Amino acid sequence: MSKLSPLEIDALSKIIDELNYYELLQVAPTISSRNLKLAYYEISRTHHPDANSTLDDGAKETYHRISKVMTEAYCVLRDPRKRKSYDEQLASDGGLRIQLAAARAAHAKKDSEKRMGTTPQGKQFLLKAEQDMRRDNTPGAIQNVQMALTFEPNNAQFKELLETLRKPKSK
Repeated sequence: MSKLSPLEIDALSKIIDELNYYELLQVAPTISSRNLKLAYYEISRTHHPDANSTLDDGAKETYHRISKVMTEAYCVLRDPRKRKSYDEQLASDGGLRIQLAAARAAHAKKDSEKRMGTTPQGKQFLLKAEQDMRRDNTPGAIQNVQMALTFEPNNAQFKELLETLRKPKSK
């Protein structure tokens, strides 16, 4: 891809919010991960602010914004889960962007919920285990984590906590 003229840069900056991630990176929705990576590297070389250091500050700022949105697009499309979610969002006319901060916050919330348990009983027994740990009642904490695991046998955080509690304390 060749360098864009200042007029083309200005035009792109005006329509960038109307382009979906595929259009922005100039790729088909069926593109493979490998080809997506190649396409992103090619287009980012052209639009990266450092590659255009001779431009005036206004144009550099425009390039920076374009580069940022292209990086966001690549980050979403290279991750199979985010890409699937994005494709579903596009299909349901839910918008052209997935805000990465919002996605990270949702992921952190989901992780926190997993850590605290997903069932009422799992949460209840984990809370009891935490109370036992604060009282240095390790046997009680182990028992409550085991009970939590009966309700959530696949909860990795519960299993990890149980393993930690079972390790002998060094003196």
